[in-house]
Amino acid sequence: MNFIDTHTHLYAEEFDPDRDAVIQQAVDKGVDRLLLPAIDKSYYERMMLVIGRHREHCFPMIGLHPTSVKANFREELDFVKETLGKNREKFYGIGEIGIDLYWDKTFINEQTYALNYQLDLAIEYQLPVAIHTRNSFEIAIKMIREKNNPELKGVFHCFSGSVEQAQQAMELGFMLGIGGIITYKNSGLQKVMEVTGLTHFVLETDAPYLPPIPYRGQRNESAFIPVIAEKVAEIKNVSVTEVAEITTLNAVTLFKIDNF
Repeated sequence: MNFIDTHTHLYAEEFDPDRDAVIQQAVDKGVDRLLLPAIDKSYYERMMLVIGRHREHCFPMIGLHPTSVKANFREELDFVKETLGKNREKFYGIGEIGIDLYWDKTFINEQTYALNYQLDLAIEYQLPVAIHTRNSFEIAIKMIREKNNPELKGVFHCFSGSVEQAQQAMELGFMLGIGGIITYKNSGLQKVMEVTGLTHFVLETDAPYLPPIPYRGQRNESAFIPVIAEKVAEIKNVSVTEVAEITTLNAVTLFKIDNF
């Protein structure tokens, strides 16, 4: 079986002691394609160093994370645009972008501007987006809907919303990113999973964050994708092989991953 982790921050400091081993462990578990979303320009060189060492397995995105939208957000957005313009062929998506109203609402107007700007970049460069919507799903879905562009596609990263929100996302052609939260008791995701076909999901870890049970409290890793797949298979009453095949095809199609 082959899996794709569509959202993993392998360049984060948490992996500095053993990054190569972590990637190899994922590959050994069948998770041999790893998509790395960006945070901001301070992490760019770290991300590209990982890509350079593991080109066969790691694929980068470019974007400005909502929690990195501060007073210098225009400078950060200029960096995203310039980097994308110079290296279009290197990137597989615009992300991680979105709105986060959980930690700090100080820059809500700037976050909204940054999301709108990066959605336009995604349309211009015909790249999928990875959308972060912590306490902000309704704002983000409204902005996407207002673009009224069928070419705008992507994934709602770390989806933890309602059945109604899932339907709104799918109606716009978006995938739902399913990670370790699916294994948490009372997450609410089981109800979404029960009424939604596998063709609308991709698997992700958000490593090093949000590890699945039984690894809560530990560092999350891409090697845990099969644990997430097993829970999905249990809920959908299908084989893990079927989950792997369908979610991998979804990811390959959405992110245009060649040679898989």
